[in-house]
Amino acid sequence: MKVMAQMSMVMNLDKCIGCHTCSVTCKQAWTNRTGVEYVWFNNVETRPGVGYPRGHEDQERWGGGWTRTKRGRLKLRSGGRLAKLARIFSNPKLPEIHDYYEPWTYDYDMLINAPKGAQVPVARPKSLLTGEDMKISWSANWDDDLGGSVETMQDDPILQKMSEQVEAEFSKAFMFYLPRICEHCLNPSCVASCPSGAMYKRAEDGIVLVDQDQCRGWRMCVSGCPYKKVYFNHKTGKAEKCTMCYPRIEVGLPTVCSETCVGRLRYLGLVLYDADRVAEAAGVEDDKALLAAQRSILLDPNDPAVIEQARRDGIQEDWIEAAQRSPIWRLIQEYEVALPLHPEYRTMPMVWYIPPLSPVVDVISGSGNDGEDARTLFAAIDKLRIPLGYLAELFSAGERGPVEHALRRLAAMRSYMRGISIDDVRDERIARAVGMTGEEVEAMYRLLAIAKYEDRYVIPSAHAEQAHSLEEMACSLDFDGGPGMGGAGPFGLSSGQSVPVAVENFHMLADRQSADRPSTPGRVNLLNWDGNGGTDGLFPPQATGPVRTTGDGDPEEEGDS
Repeated sequence: MKVMAQMSMVMNLDKCIGCHTCSVTCKQAWTNRTGVEYVWFNNVETRPGVGYPRGHEDQERWGGGWTRTKRGRLKLRSGGRLAKLARIFSNPKLPEIHDYYEPWTYDYDMLINAPKGAQVPVARPKSLLTGEDMKISWSANWDDDLGGSVETMQDDPILQKMSEQVEAEFSKAFMFYLPRICEHCLNPSCVASCPSGAMYKRAEDGIVLVDQDQCRGWRMCVSGCPYKKVYFNHKTGKAEKCTMCYPRIEVGLPTVCSETCVGRLRYLGLVLYDADRVAEAAGVEDDKALLAAQRSILLDPNDPAVIEQARRDGIQEDWIEAAQRSPIWRLIQEYEVALPLHPEYRTMPMVWYIPPLSPVVDVISGSGNDGEDARTLFAAIDKLRIPLGYLAELFSAGERGPVEHALRRLAAMRSYMRGISIDDVRDERIARAVGMTGEEVEAMYRLLAIAKYEDRYVIPSAHAEQAHSLEEMACSLDFDGGPGMGGAGPFGLSSGQSVPVAVENFHMLADRQSADRPSTPGRVNLLNWDGNGGTDGLFPPQATGPVRTTGDGDPEEEGDS
């Protein structure tokens, strides 16, 4: 057994309101640069729908993820080394710009400087790629709120697996929002697909990153990722992807998308897993057994044998403690309400989802029945096969049992807590019906409904002994000039220098914000200045008078205050 730590995320889909705040803040932090206008490390998809990029789940077309051979071995669906070598200069398994969308801006100058005329001036959309006029026909969430309409329904890869009756009735069944980021998989196919070795998985916390110095722009990682969460910067010629905000994670702060989430639906924490069994779990024969196999390699952080082995494998005590307090372990293993996205890709994804109960409740409430009654909810979960089947295709490779189990526990929690709030009655029969105790149901309710900041985000800081291995990784992103998100541009911490992204950076930034002088001589960075101290050249010089002597004998200018 080889114990390793993995930074993981769980999202409660019942709380997502589709506001896209997470997407916008991530965009501003990471991809607000030339060459990545179409890139969304975090996007929110409306389901059912085709997603972003368009139809990314159709692996028969894209060839992402792993497949199992007859001999029981895993191979890349996109092909091995020889196949990649044959198409290294012309890769047909890539989404085109129309599968994403052609980024655009508006001709705002027309509104400001248009000559006087009979017609009201219009700011026409202009392509950011060609500069020509264009017609907007697709974007990152064009199908927002269409939720299975006839306009996009026929292109949904999951619905195509289901019957025509389901397709015809689905728009009346439900819709929900699905936020997506890179899965930071335990068995990442993007890393295995990279010919230059630029993609790698950090041993410290399992975050998958791109070394911008090593990347040669072959784009095999884009083909290899089944979630299509690796993008190509057409200006720098480099691959880019979600970094799980590792500069924040290293200092114990949550990701930007988690920090700014309006619905507070994200949970972050460490899990311990057996690295020696990853290939075995990813290679099980039956796709429907992949979920159970992945759960089996996640280790109990309270097990004395696991703790002892973790110490021998170099995991620090505070990291072990963080894994014990992790909400991720409880939601996945103890409560069994969190499920991975498309386990059939065999990448062992580590961003998990709590399936939405709201569509079922909405159907019940819309029919005039009590949407919080346990018996009604349990019966509805059994009968509403359309949403159950769709969720199973998303989260459990088509196996309905785990999805039904999770929804029944969520329904039991809803009914049990209603009894406490209204009647002050703890009905243990409801808890026993889903294999739980009343105390466990209340604990799950506290975590899912009213958890505080420190309960949702249990993130240990990186250690000083790890700083050297973390600081010089050339995997961060950049403004227009090249790799390294901290260079001589507007987003930098020390402009014009090579900036290590280490444990100390957070404290360095705090010091710079309150410093008397700018952090870089000769340059004032207004993004890093909080108004304290003086900065040469920022304000007009003050008028000075003749020098006089203070009471203690020190010279002082009359203009000084």
